[in-house]
Amino acid sequence: MTEPTRVAFVCVRNAGRSQMATAFAERELAARNLESEVAIVTGGTDPAEHVHDVVAEAMAEISIDIADRRPREITREGLSACDYVITMGCSAADVCPATWSGENRDWELDDPGERPLESVRPIRDEIEHRVAELFDELQPGES
Repeated sequence: MTEPTRVAFVCVRNAGRSQMATAFAERELAARNLESEVAIVTGGTDPAEHVHDVVAEAMAEISIDIADRRPREITREGLSACDYVITMGCSAADVCPATWSGENRDWELDDPGERPLESVRPIRDEIEHRVAELFDELQPGES
């Protein structure tokens, strides 16, 4: 049995973009039946107290409930076994060392935290699209 591919979604506060990406990734895992083949990690370098209310509201609009999730800290050690580290347009350089062996991608997304709902929706939709594309790459035997 091989180890699952580990994917981390990281941003500073772990209260918006990385939480949305994680929720979409969990949905992709279930829809593609990849739970045993892909593991998801999420966290922030300076986690917030709670997920941004506007982010939870935007996700609830599409029937994904993340209101009860709690931001958590991510460390170098937590990322050391990851095959992919996806940062969200914020600096996570302190946990993504240059010598790290996985692939790092920065999605360069705007921070939804203090934005009105109508500005969060396009960020949410972009994250959903990027997560689906990532899983298209990760899904074994698919092209």
